[in-house]
Amino acid sequence: MSTDRPVFHPRSSNPRLLASRSTTSRRSRLENLRRLTLRDRQLLAWLAEHYVLSADQITDAAFTSRRSARLRLATLHGIEAVSRFVDITTGDGQYLYALGPLGMLVHPTAYNDPDRPDARAPRSSIERTERIVGSSRLAHLLGTNQLFVDLLAHARTHPNVRLARWWSEQHATAAYALAGIRPDGHGVWCVGDQQVGFFLEHDNGTEPLAVVLRKLRGYERLTQFGPRYPVLLRVRSRRREANLLRALAGVPTAMPVATGIHDEHPAGPAWTLATEPGLRRWLHELPSDHGPDNPATNPHRYTDRDADL
Repeated sequence: MSTDRPVFHPRSSNPRLLASRSTTSRRSRLENLRRLTLRDRQLLAWLAEHYVLSADQITDAAFTSRRSARLRLATLHGIEAVSRFVDITTGDGQYLYALGPLGMLVHPTAYNDPDRPDARAPRSSIERTERIVGSSRLAHLLGTNQLFVDLLAHARTHPNVRLARWWSEQHATAAYALAGIRPDGHGVWCVGDQQVGFFLEHDNGTEPLAVVLRKLRGYERLTQFGPRYPVLLRVRSRRREANLLRALAGVPTAMPVATGIHDEHPAGPAWTLATEPGLRRWLHELPSDHGPDNPATNPHRYTDRDADL
């Protein structure tokens, strides 16, 4: 007869020990939550909405020096508010940041998957980060986010200037689903009393111009009941911009369409309206209309009360 006996594991079977560890874990989480500053919470909100930001982007958007950013990010990583991985998209070896376990606790309804908006919720922050790392759109996400980071950095050093709204592709797509648009990002840029809403199409030159131009149809539909915001076609080179402007020449659109290139600062005179190909405009000079004040057809109409940054 066998004399083998079941092997018991006190770590998993002692109720008092489990309860004690659970209490300690909860206390640790609560303590770490109390350590989060307003700036920390803003960063976590960005990562919940926009998935990923580089160390340089976080520095430019929220800090006064690289050293202070590096030290604070190390602290946030240490308390698992953020996770980090090495940037393989540019080869410069800097860290990219996403939500960590504590960050997911703060934002349990964060967007789940940059490639599949309808994907099931990840089981953990690790799985969410793995989806970001493995996304074929990682470089595109970083490029899209760069425009908004540049605007945030500009606003920090200029009075009466602010980025009042920054929505991700998934947020804007859901908000304007009736029109069938899928912008890479949506924002409202305010300079003094001037408010300019815009939709961004971040172009890396991977799609034929005909595909890019077909995207304008949804924005045409949106003008029938919603905002009439400029569509920003931001491309990699002057040559592609010139080709776009030639393709748009003489084509009437219900909303403004402006082109720009990646290397120019988005707040400055970087935008050319398709109807005025010889003139460069500042972002706040572009024509913009928030649309009818009708909650039934335009429920996301921007007002000053809606500023989320």
